[in-house]
Amino acid sequence: MTKENIIRITGVPEHFNLPWRKIVNQQPFLDRQVRLEWIDESRGSGQMNQALRNGETDIAIVLTESFLKDHQQGNSSKLIGFHVKSPLIWGIHVGSQSKYKSLQDIQNPRFYISRLGSGSNLMAYVLAKRENWNSKDLQFEIVDNLDGAMSRYESDPDAMFLWEKYTTMPWVESGQLRRIGEVPSPWPCFGISCSQEVIDQFGDLIFDLRDQVYQLSNSLQKAPNLAEEISSLYHLDKEQVSEWLLQTEWETESIIDTKTINQAMEEMVELGILTEKINPKAFLAIDRIRLTN
Repeated sequence: MTKENIIRITGVPEHFNLPWRKIVNQQPFLDRQVRLEWIDESRGSGQMNQALRNGETDIAIVLTESFLKDHQQGNSSKLIGFHVKSPLIWGIHVGSQSKYKSLQDIQNPRFYISRLGSGSNLMAYVLAKRENWNSKDLQFEIVDNLDGAMSRYESDPDAMFLWEKYTTMPWVESGQLRRIGEVPSPWPCFGISCSQEVIDQFGDLIFDLRDQVYQLSNSLQKAPNLAEEISSLYHLDKEQVSEWLLQTEWETESIIDTKTINQAMEEMVELGILTEKINPKAFLAIDRIRLTN
């Protein structure tokens, strides 16, 4: 009997990853003795980067800024394409009992973050630039995830917590969180990161998997009942999901615009997320992605 191989795919348990969840449920590679396994990771991209380094996952759906920073710090994983090419809209939250009612009230910015190197950490620098805060004065406390932030707010409601705005909407509407603003990521938000070892082991199958996700994403974006499906699966308000869908574009092709990625890296260098720009050939699966200018 041929031994079955497993490819582990990790992502946040949020609506962005519906196409991946559906492909995993379909198990399209059983005839090639390969089973797909989905792993929910609520602690964000920093934790997923670490899982790739540790060999605890094979593919991770990570934030672009987090992937690039960790690559510069030695992660050998490759970006095999984008997953979401529109920006992520981050909600800026404080606890319901916070003294802060708006961003203008904040003098000494403190943040709860999932971990260092996660989007909740790195996007604080984007916000600091916009609000003219000194990035060297930013203070961070690790709380792991949304549940950790909610627990921490019980005793200290005044730190900010950046998290995707529609994911936190139920807590905002119930009055458990106060949203005092929003900040969009100034680049395509989610990439598909794959360990080099897995690319070497599985070869074409990895890119077949990516392309099947792209095909499904393309059809889902045209599906008339998509908002209803996401609302049911992720316990979100249907009208809010419809609004989110208008702002969100899943990637459907293995194409990366070099101008877009270079502009993103220039911005990250300016913000202090990266120390210098990286040659895209160093972090892209260059022979399986079409680069455009």
